[in-house]
Amino acid sequence: MRTPGIFIFGMVLAPCGWLLELVSTVAPAWRTINNIPGQPIDLVLQQGLWDICKTFASSQNIICNQQDTQYFSAQIIQIARGLMLASLILNVIAIGVASAGVRCWSDNPHWTVAGVGGVLIFISGVLTIIPVAWYTHIMTSIFSTSTDIRVGYCLVLGFIGGCMEVLGGLVMSIGLCRRCDGRKSRTDAVKFARYPSPPHRVTSLSVISASSAASSVPYYSKQSEMDFTRAKTQRDSRPVNTANKARPYDSDL
Repeated sequence: MRTPGIFIFGMVLAPCGWLLELVSTVAPAWRTINNIPGQPIDLVLQQGLWDICKTFASSQNIICNQQDTQYFSAQIIQIARGLMLASLILNVIAIGVASAGVRCWSDNPHWTVAGVGGVLIFISGVLTIIPVAWYTHIMTSIFSTSTDIRVGYCLVLGFIGGCMEVLGGLVMSIGLCRRCDGRKSRTDAVKFARYPSPPHRVTSLSVISASSAASSVPYYSKQSEMDFTRAKTQRDSRPVNTANKARPYDSDL
């Protein structure tokens, strides 16, 4: 049996979403700060969940491991770290469970196991979208030395990866609905076997033959009987030429 298309769709989106989440978690580019007072005009400060880097537009140099106690002490940073790590770990477990349920080398896939894996993938995507959306909403309110704050590419990658996981997990979860439909069909079959429907009434052939024979008997109405009598009377009342009948012919001699 071929692998259902919903499982192939989910098994492709889940690893792709996990890679985007990994880059979003590790890379220090959740937001960028430009035009910092007292710093060179080409300096761009990139801030992430685990690291802060300085980049210079003129020389393309990158200096990481920058310290910013006020930024890392923000509540959103601590929550985002925990949710992103939980999402990465849960996604790995979900892909393993879904792979065991799909089993392309078996005759029939395990719909329940694959559906549970899809639910876990869906939850993993939700855990990614929550911190990304929250960080984007309060990005300008987090401590910064400049007011020129822009969205980093990590937020975009994290949002795309989370949406891919949500969509893939939601599609794979249809396997649970398929499982429920199969149980309902088996229950209906058991009920039908336990309480069979009454037999249908069959009309006997003898009755049909009798009715056909009865219908083949000719029917004479009173009017037809009167017409027959009138025609017989007219035929009997025709004159008979007795003269010609009494005269002998030469052939009689």
